[in-house]
Amino acid sequence: MASWGKLTFAQKKCVTATGKLMQQTDMVTGGARIGLAISGGVDSFLMLKVMTIRRAIMPFPVELMALHVNPGFDPASHAPLVRWCAENGLAAHVELTDFGPRAHTEENRKNSPCFWCAMQRRKRLFELCRDYNLTHLAFGHNADDNVITFFMNVVQNGRADGLSANEPFFGGKLKVIRPTMLLDKKTVIKAAAQWELPIWENVCPSNGFTKRDEIHEWLRAMWRKDKRIKNNIFNAITRQQVDLTSKKV
Repeated sequence: MASWGKLTFAQKKCVTATGKLMQQTDMVTGGARIGLAISGGVDSFLMLKVMTIRRAIMPFPVELMALHVNPGFDPASHAPLVRWCAENGLAAHVELTDFGPRAHTEENRKNSPCFWCAMQRRKRLFELCRDYNLTHLAFGHNADDNVITFFMNVVQNGRADGLSANEPFFGGKLKVIRPTMLLDKKTVIKAAAQWELPIWENVCPSNGFTKRDEIHEWLRAMWRKDKRIKNNIFNAITRQQVDLTSKKV
């Protein structure tokens, strides 16, 4: 039996679907140094767990490093991540910022708090990738995130575009990847619970009151009456984004 033990159906689905997407889009090659953007939520922590398993399965060596930029609402919230990485022998960079509280002040008058905070944290993640000479930055977005982003872009930007699974940045010096983008949220939550991952609560005052939350609720209301609608939307958008990514690499 492998070092990670026997997998449940949901856990196996996570590992298998992630491997499928990584192969389909030529996501990583030997010698890749992958920074894993971990927020502490279920999506990113599930990705962290799955990528440690995928690393052992890959036919070539890759390095993993957890990256956590604490937005500053709870200075001690990342303690479970620090312990988990130490127990699993995984390198990690964790730092405390004040991006979250500042996003809710007069300093940020033009943008939504979530947009400004996310922009600052992503900028810092890019800097960390540069400082640690990382070749990839991985985000834990799933199929639900892809669908919501697609409709947000349609409604707000007039652009039919979701999330890329594999996208080059800075002239190809860094690749932003989303290895768990084929997974639905329900499977992610179930597998994470079975692995007993130490997820912590999002205490941001804007949590649950964003434009993304509004779009998600609108979608849920639409497909609540017919599950086929949800499946068709997920399949269509996921297929489109993966196809677009495959053409780029």
